[in-house]
Amino acid sequence: MKTKALLFFLSIIILSCSKTKKESSTREILTLKEGWKFQKGSFPDAASSDFDDNNWETINVPHDWAIYGPFDKEIDKQVVAITQNGEEVATEKTGRTGALPYIGEAWYRNTFDIPNYDKNKKVLILFEGAMSEPEVFVNGKKVGEWKYGYAYFYFDISEHIQATNNSLSVKLNNKGKSSRWYPGAGLYRNVRVILKNQESIDQWGTFITTPNINEEVAQVNVKTKVTGDNLKLVTTIFDAEGNEVVSNETTTRFGNQFEQNIAVKNPKLWDTENPYLYKAISKLYVGNTLKDEVTTKFGIRDINYDRNTGFSLNGKPTKFKGVCLHHDLGPLGAAINTSALRRQLTILKDMGVNAIRSSHNMPSFEQLELCDEMGFLFLAESFDEWKKPKVENGYNLYFDDYAEKDVINLVRATRNHPSIVMWSSGNEVPDQWGSEGVKRAKWLQDIFHREDPTRPVTVGMDQVKAVMESGFGAIMDIPGLNYRVHLYEEAYERFPQGFILGSETASTVSSRGIYHFPVEKGSMMQHDDYQSSSYDLEYCSWSNLPEDDFILQDDKPWVLGEFVWTGFDYLGEPTPYDEVWPSRSSYFGINDLAGLPKDRYYLYRSRWNTKDETLHILPHWNWEGREGETTPVFVYTNYNSAELFLNGKSLGIQTKNNSSPQHRYRLMWMDVNYESGTLKVVALDDNGNPTAEKEIKTSGKPHQLILEPNTTTIKANGEDLAFVTVSVVDENEIPCPTATNQLKFEVTGNGRYRAACNGDATSLEQFHLPTMKLFSGKLVVLVQSTKEAGDITLTVSGEGLESSSVQLKSM
Repeated sequence: MKTKALLFFLSIIILSCSKTKKESSTREILTLKEGWKFQKGSFPDAASSDFDDNNWETINVPHDWAIYGPFDKEIDKQVVAITQNGEEVATEKTGRTGALPYIGEAWYRNTFDIPNYDKNKKVLILFEGAMSEPEVFVNGKKVGEWKYGYAYFYFDISEHIQATNNSLSVKLNNKGKSSRWYPGAGLYRNVRVILKNQESIDQWGTFITTPNINEEVAQVNVKTKVTGDNLKLVTTIFDAEGNEVVSNETTTRFGNQFEQNIAVKNPKLWDTENPYLYKAISKLYVGNTLKDEVTTKFGIRDINYDRNTGFSLNGKPTKFKGVCLHHDLGPLGAAINTSALRRQLTILKDMGVNAIRSSHNMPSFEQLELCDEMGFLFLAESFDEWKKPKVENGYNLYFDDYAEKDVINLVRATRNHPSIVMWSSGNEVPDQWGSEGVKRAKWLQDIFHREDPTRPVTVGMDQVKAVMESGFGAIMDIPGLNYRVHLYEEAYERFPQGFILGSETASTVSSRGIYHFPVEKGSMMQHDDYQSSSYDLEYCSWSNLPEDDFILQDDKPWVLGEFVWTGFDYLGEPTPYDEVWPSRSSYFGINDLAGLPKDRYYLYRSRWNTKDETLHILPHWNWEGREGETTPVFVYTNYNSAELFLNGKSLGIQTKNNSSPQHRYRLMWMDVNYESGTLKVVALDDNGNPTAEKEIKTSGKPHQLILEPNTTTIKANGEDLAFVTVSVVDENEIPCPTATNQLKFEVTGNGRYRAACNGDATSLEQFHLPTMKLFSGKLVVLVQSTKEAGDITLTVSGEGLESSSVQLKSM
């Protein structure tokens, strides 16, 4: 299959610190962030305009009301056999949805004015994510409802609006047993009111492709759906520096759609290394009167899927070096935050990641905009369930009535992002069995194709034998396999496409800084501390170790790449401790819930980041009481050989080899006997010459706190965040990797304490309280700006430790 596309994304630039932003003289966009009233509970009268909400909590949106806890094992305790994991007997799962109080009814209320209101104008209200089952009331009248908490949707509220003091009420209801992970709760993404003329560009009505791209010219095909008569459309394209490139005018319509072909000479292509973005301004006229105007960013790029070359970007064969991401942002919960998303992507970029899979939900607009800007390929996913249930109150309840509408909105809202190179219509759906499932897969894929003929569709398939027999796998544009590495060869032989995608891989589990002995491979291993070993040899009953996927990527040209489960830990699904309290978040992440890299980060980095040196030693070297005992040492590096030294004595040279999957990608000294001191590794080049070294030392008692912010300057918009890594060192400034001191946090100046997280999947400390224990010697503090520019000071203290402060500035 070949797919070529020039795609651009609709980017309405809105001031996040303001309730109102005027895009042009013809269109008003109000982002309703401030002044919301919130209350959990049932309030049938809250839909009324004159309802008294003075005693309700005042909050800003985006908002996740469940993240504040407290954690409780009784919340959404599910007695279930997880069939996709091969379980046959139902058992009690206490932390499956994060043990956070997301269940129940809640209400949001706000009031807003319409600048330059005219009763002849068209007014839409857009929700980018509302968890879940939202019902929307404007000025006391119900204007619509939706079901899916991850969907984007909008209503025309023109008939219900007035110039001032419009009341908006939103009822949300989260059912128990409705999710397999923490879904969040509330208006967790933005709410916008759009005011425009009757003669206007339709919501999500613009779509651009390129039938042909070469070095000299790109053919830019612009389709624009509009409403009104006697219209003229002028589209002007600008380069990244703001210089006008070309302009095109047309009055010819086909039904309600304009179609323009615009030649961009000497195009600069969008790719993962140079994500070049153009800007287009679309102006809609009646005669010479401007009626609507939309500013758009877009990228020019070509994608191709071929049985001989795999996936190609702009003609260059490219493997997907991808990770799966759930939608929560750790201690922030589901509430979207651009600076938190940017931090995640920055960490992943350093690891060498080039692709993201939104799993298993529709991605936020902010995430896609950042991927466009930073150069990530994107697999945009829709559903975790179709008609057959995984959980009692999941999407199966809505599939018949909403699946087509949800897919349409997903595609139309996001199809112009150059980062998106593939759609996913589902993940591990039980419908993989039987003919009805095949029909549903075809039906959904046809909807995606109708709305966007330029990209292929996949499904994350875990029932590989079933989809071989039923034909389910054969009809998919891209056959995506979740795990089942032992079936790749057979699937390749039986499927007609000529390639396989690792749509979900590894599910290796680990806890940052925790190591268990003896060091051995194992499936579903459990330990007394409810942690998984960071030797990266533990995995799940259905999954495997990273090397099993590495071998397929390296040795099988027909494997398109992989999306590792997961880039970061997430709330809920604490496998292999689903049945053990207090485990309440995942162990799958390459980075922990605080965004701190685990050892596994460097294993992937040594393979994926081909520009920078990687040389990483594990475990830590603080093992009082293990003197003389076998303590294996692993080194993750992009060098093929290295020599290990303990207190100056050589422990030998190791070279990567094919004796086992682990030896092919890791350097391992399995018979090291522990003694305190200095452990050093010296990397060797291909000629055996020393070329780089790294050492770790045994530390003394915790003495002083070290604060390292990811940035010292943040925006004074009331939303921007600085992430400050807090660690402990001894008197000689050697890190203390086992420290668990209780710390306190104080923020003064023009900022506020937002949250903290230590990455411990068993911690029941609430994120928003200004105190937390260190885990494996570290934690992260989030400092948030106010709307007043100025200096911010974070001070961290702990009993018996020298406190420390860091200075930040908001501008």
